[in-house]
This record gives sequence, C-alpha cells and structure tokens, in this order.
Amino acid sequence: MIDINSMNSLVLAYLGDSVYELYVRDYLVKKNIGKVNDLQKEAINYVSASNQEKYLLKMIEDNYLTEEELDIVKRARNHKNNHKPKYSSIITYKNATGLEALIGYLYLNNNNNRINDIMNYILGSD
Repeated sequence: MIDINSMNSLVLAYLGDSVYELYVRDYLVKKNIGKVNDLQKEAINYVSASNQEKYLLKMIEDNYLTEEELDIVKRARNHKNNHKPKYSSIITYKNATGLEALIGYLYLNNNNNRINDIMNYILGSD
C-alpha cells in the first residue's frame, strides 16, 4: 500500500498531468472539433504551463481550494527540481506543477468528484 501523503510531489504531478490532459481532451472531443490539429491548438488553452498557472491562481484567489488541497499545491511548488522549463518561467512551471500534483493526489485518493469539480471550474462547464 502506498502512502499518498508522503509521495514525491513530482510523482503526483506526473500522474496528474495525464489525468488533466485526459479531461481536457475528452472535453474538446465532445465539443465536436473534427480535426486533430484544431484539437491540439485548442488544448493549449488549457494544458500550457502559463494557462495552468492562470487557472490555479484564479482558484486560489476565489478560495476554491480546501486547505488540504492548498497544502498539496504548495508542497509541489516548493519541491526542489533541477528542471529548467523551455517555454515558461520557473515560477509559472512550479505553479503548473502544483495544479498537476493536486489532480494526481485526488486521483490516487479516488476523489473523482472533486477532480470533476475542479476540471469543470477550469473548463467552464456546469
């Protein structure tokens, strides 16, 4: 049995990135976008580090996240990492990593309802 609370936050982000991407792709396919190139262009509005940071900061500003969720985000943002992002600042990258870690954490805790809530917030769905 794995202890999710002590798991490396970058591992949570690794998993969360995939879950997040799946939600975005599912959302876009259901919008009946018929061309893969158009799907990819639209996906960037959600999956780029700068946009992930924007959504995270908005959720924080709106007090949308619980204290537990904020702790996961902060732990991931503060994790030492030698990776130098190509297309964003380190701060932007760390914020995006925080969002991904939160999604990974919720996924491993089988908290799909909360993932749905967060992704609906991000995607603007009701």
